[in-house]
Amino acid sequence: MKLHLINFKTKLLLKRNKISRANVPYIAARTIGIVFSVEDKQKHFAVKEFIKHLEQDGKHVQVLEFLPAKKDNYEFKFDFFSEKDFSFFGKLNSAPAIQFANAPIDFLFYLDIAPNPFVLNILAQCKAKCRVGPFWEGGTPYLDFMVGSANTTQTLFDLLYKYTSQLR
Repeated sequence: MKLHLINFKTKLLLKRNKISRANVPYIAARTIGIVFSVEDKQKHFAVKEFIKHLEQDGKHVQVLEFLPAKKDNYEFKFDFFSEKDFSFFGKLNSAPAIQFANAPIDFLFYLDIAPNPFVLNILAQCKAKCRVGPFWEGGTPYLDFMVGSANTTQTLFDLLYKYTSQLR
Protein backbone atom coordinates (compact mmCIF):
# COMPACT_ATOMS: atom_id res chain seq x y z
CA MET A 1 0.00 0.00 0.00
CA LYS A 2 2.79 2.43 0.95
CA LEU A 3 4.53 1.86 -2.40
CA HIS A 4 1.31 2.66 -4.28
CA LEU A 5 1.00 5.92 -2.37
CA ILE A 6 4.63 6.79 -3.08
CA ASN A 7 4.05 6.15 -6.79
CA PHE A 8 0.94 8.35 -6.68
CA LYS A 9 2.81 11.11 -4.83
CA THR A 10 5.69 10.86 -7.33
CA LYS A 11 3.30 11.38 -10.26
CA LEU A 12 1.86 14.44 -8.50
CA LEU A 13 5.38 15.80 -8.02
CA LEU A 14 6.08 15.34 -11.74
CA LYS A 15 2.99 17.40 -12.62
CA ARG A 16 3.76 20.14 -10.11
CA ASN A 17 7.49 20.48 -10.85
CA LYS A 18 7.67 23.38 -13.31
CA ILE A 19 11.46 23.65 -13.39
CA SER A 20 12.81 24.84 -16.73
CA ARG A 21 14.98 22.01 -18.02
CA ALA A 22 17.83 22.54 -20.46
CA ASN A 23 20.87 20.74 -21.75
CA VAL A 24 23.87 22.57 -20.40
CA PRO A 25 27.14 22.22 -22.29
CA TYR A 26 29.22 19.79 -20.25
CA ILE A 27 32.21 22.11 -20.22
CA ALA A 28 30.07 24.88 -18.70
CA ALA A 29 28.48 22.64 -16.06
CA ARG A 30 29.76 23.33 -12.57
CA THR A 31 27.65 21.09 -10.35
CA ILE A 32 26.75 17.47 -10.90
CA GLY A 33 24.45 15.41 -8.77
CA ILE A 34 24.53 11.64 -8.56
CA VAL A 35 21.70 9.54 -7.20
CA PHE A 36 21.75 5.75 -7.07
CA SER A 37 20.56 2.71 -5.17
CA VAL A 38 23.00 0.75 -3.04
CA GLU A 39 23.49 -2.74 -4.45
CA ASP A 40 26.93 -4.13 -3.67
CA LYS A 41 30.53 -3.16 -2.98
CA GLN A 42 31.45 -3.32 -6.66
CA LYS A 43 28.88 -0.66 -7.57
CA HIS A 44 29.94 1.47 -4.60
CA PHE A 45 33.56 1.55 -5.75
CA ALA A 46 32.51 2.13 -9.37
CA VAL A 47 30.49 5.16 -8.23
CA LYS A 48 33.51 6.48 -6.33
CA GLU A 49 35.65 6.14 -9.47
CA PHE A 50 32.97 7.89 -11.54
CA ILE A 51 32.92 10.75 -9.04
CA LYS A 52 36.71 11.01 -9.14
CA HIS A 53 36.55 11.21 -12.94
CA LEU A 54 33.99 14.04 -12.80
CA GLU A 55 36.01 15.92 -10.18
CA GLN A 56 39.08 15.69 -12.40
CA ASP A 57 37.00 17.55 -14.99
CA GLY A 58 36.58 20.34 -12.43
CA LYS A 59 33.01 19.50 -11.44
CA HIS A 60 31.58 19.84 -7.95
CA VAL A 61 29.78 16.54 -7.25
CA GLN A 62 26.93 15.97 -4.78
CA VAL A 63 25.85 12.40 -4.08
CA LEU A 64 22.71 10.85 -2.63
CA GLU A 65 22.16 7.12 -2.29
CA PHE A 66 19.05 5.09 -1.62
CA LEU A 67 19.75 2.44 1.00
CA PRO A 68 17.38 -0.55 0.65
CA ALA A 69 16.54 -2.64 3.69
CA LYS A 70 19.16 -5.24 4.59
CA LYS A 71 21.88 -3.62 2.45
CA ASP A 72 25.18 -2.34 3.80
CA ASN A 73 26.08 1.33 3.57
CA TYR A 74 29.71 0.98 2.54
CA GLU A 75 31.99 3.52 4.24
CA PHE A 76 29.07 5.88 5.06
CA LYS A 77 30.67 8.18 2.51
CA PHE A 78 27.48 9.62 0.98
CA ASP A 79 24.24 11.11 2.22
CA PHE A 80 21.49 8.54 2.01
CA PHE A 81 17.79 7.96 2.45
CA SER A 82 15.73 4.82 2.81
CA GLU A 83 12.17 3.59 2.60
CA LYS A 84 11.77 4.56 6.27
CA ASP A 85 12.16 8.22 5.24
CA PHE A 86 8.79 8.14 3.49
CA SER A 87 5.58 8.62 5.43
CA PHE A 88 2.69 6.24 4.96
CA PHE A 89 1.22 8.75 2.49
CA GLY A 90 4.41 8.93 0.40
CA LYS A 91 5.87 12.18 1.71
CA LEU A 92 9.66 12.30 1.85
CA ASN A 93 10.95 13.22 5.32
CA SER A 94 14.72 13.04 4.85
CA ALA A 95 16.55 16.36 5.25
CA PRO A 96 19.56 15.27 3.11
CA ALA A 97 17.28 13.98 0.33
CA ILE A 98 15.13 17.12 0.33
CA GLN A 99 18.23 19.32 0.32
CA PHE A 100 19.65 17.29 -2.58
CA ALA A 101 16.39 17.57 -4.56
CA ASN A 102 16.33 21.34 -4.08
CA ALA A 103 19.99 21.91 -4.95
CA PRO A 104 20.78 23.90 -8.11
CA ILE A 105 22.45 21.16 -10.15
CA ASP A 106 23.46 21.35 -13.81
CA PHE A 107 23.41 17.59 -14.46
CA LEU A 108 21.80 14.92 -12.32
CA PHE A 109 23.04 11.41 -13.10
CA TYR A 110 20.75 8.53 -12.19
CA LEU A 111 23.01 5.48 -11.88
CA ASP A 112 20.60 2.55 -11.60
CA ILE A 113 20.05 0.19 -14.50
CA ALA A 114 16.46 -0.55 -13.44
CA PRO A 115 14.14 2.17 -12.08
CA ASN A 116 13.68 2.36 -8.32
CA PRO A 117 10.36 3.97 -7.24
CA PHE A 118 11.96 5.67 -4.24
CA VAL A 119 14.69 7.27 -6.35
CA LEU A 120 12.10 8.23 -8.99
CA ASN A 121 10.50 10.35 -6.29
CA ILE A 122 13.75 12.33 -6.02
CA LEU A 123 13.97 12.65 -9.81
CA ALA A 124 10.38 13.92 -9.93
CA GLN A 125 11.00 16.74 -7.47
CA CYS A 126 14.60 17.68 -8.24
CA LYS A 127 15.57 21.13 -9.47
CA ALA A 128 18.37 19.89 -11.75
CA LYS A 129 18.62 21.51 -15.17
CA CYS A 130 19.17 18.18 -16.92
CA ARG A 131 18.45 14.70 -15.56
CA VAL A 132 20.44 11.94 -17.24
CA GLY A 133 20.17 8.18 -16.89
CA PRO A 134 19.51 4.84 -18.56
CA PHE A 135 16.71 4.25 -21.00
CA TRP A 136 13.67 2.33 -19.79
CA GLU A 137 10.11 2.24 -21.05
CA GLY A 138 8.24 5.03 -19.28
CA GLY A 139 11.38 6.92 -18.25
CA THR A 140 10.66 10.08 -20.24
CA PRO A 141 8.92 12.04 -17.44
CA TYR A 142 11.83 11.39 -15.07
CA LEU A 143 14.82 11.90 -17.34
CA ASP A 144 15.63 14.58 -19.90
CA PHE A 145 18.42 12.62 -21.57
CA MET A 146 18.55 8.83 -21.67
CA VAL A 147 21.33 6.59 -22.94
CA GLY A 148 20.85 3.21 -24.60
CA SER A 149 20.56 -0.02 -22.78
CA ALA A 150 23.38 -0.89 -20.46
CA ASN A 151 23.51 -4.30 -18.85
CA THR A 152 26.29 -3.48 -16.39
CA THR A 153 26.84 -0.57 -14.06
CA GLN A 154 30.23 0.23 -15.56
CA THR A 155 28.78 0.29 -19.08
CA LEU A 156 26.10 2.70 -17.89
CA PHE A 157 28.71 5.01 -16.33
CA ASP A 158 30.81 4.94 -19.50
CA LEU A 159 27.81 5.75 -21.72
CA LEU A 160 26.60 8.55 -19.46
CA TYR A 161 30.01 10.17 -19.42
CA LYS A 162 30.60 9.67 -23.13
CA TYR A 163 27.39 11.34 -24.25
CA THR A 164 27.10 14.13 -21.68
CA SER A 165 30.71 15.20 -22.14
CA GLN A 166 29.96 15.65 -25.85
CA LEU A 167 27.10 18.11 -25.20
CA ARG A 168 27.99 21.54 -26.54
